[in-house]
Amino acid sequence: MSEKIPNIGIYIIGDEILSGKRQDAHLSKAIEILKIRGLCLSWAEYLGDDPERLISSFKRSFNTNDIVFSFGGIGATPDDFTRQAAGKALNLPIERHAGAVAEIETQFGEAAYPKRVLMADFPKGADLIPNPINRVSGFSLNQHYFMPGFPQMSHPMMEWVLDMKYQHTFHQQVISESSILVMDAGESHLIDLMNSFVDKYPKLKLFSLPRLDERRTIELGMKGDATLAEQAIIEIKAEITSLGFAWSELKK
Repeated sequence: MSEKIPNIGIYIIGDEILSGKRQDAHLSKAIEILKIRGLCLSWAEYLGDDPERLISSFKRSFNTNDIVFSFGGIGATPDDFTRQAAGKALNLPIERHAGAVAEIETQFGEAAYPKRVLMADFPKGADLIPNPINRVSGFSLNQHYFMPGFPQMSHPMMEWVLDMKYQHTFHQQVISESSILVMDAGESHLIDLMNSFVDKYPKLKLFSLPRLDERRTIELGMKGDATLAEQAIIEIKAEITSLGFAWSELKK
């Protein structure tokens, strides 16, 4: 029996995302990176540059077994709080990491001092995540991986973490979606049917997605183990027909 894969979550950090000054480039890419490896995202949270909120969120996720990727806020300017917040969430002091210093010195030489080297200050005991673009490392603690906000840096860093540390979790479970398009039905007409399938298939996730088009339609389906999902959708088709609603297959 394969081991249970931990939930995977992401933090996307920065006032510039919440204000709309910059558009988030991390959520869709993280989903893509995971999907290629047969993994899926369990949760995502957007956070501003607010030290207390960062500490609270990190404390909560550090208290789980989740694998967490955090994008943004690990620079050394006054509006970057992620490194300090991660340390406070675990009651760890911030100290200079010799390996991170070496990386910065190799990249920048004397220009590493006096300011660039500040980006080598991490919570005590942190491990490094190599940065393939400018060698300013990210860091990890307790299955949490803290990376820059720049997508061209952080996305290869996320891939490195997964490939180096979690390859044993890849493609352990074939996750599939099976769904149909139900015609002329409101969700209220189908709630009892939905509840019955939730009860019958507790290992699957049911989803219902109404469409606001000229004809009232609902995409109704099940997500999870491929064999179970396909079995469930066959039964859903029969139940929808018995309720008197037309349905059609969705184009793949």
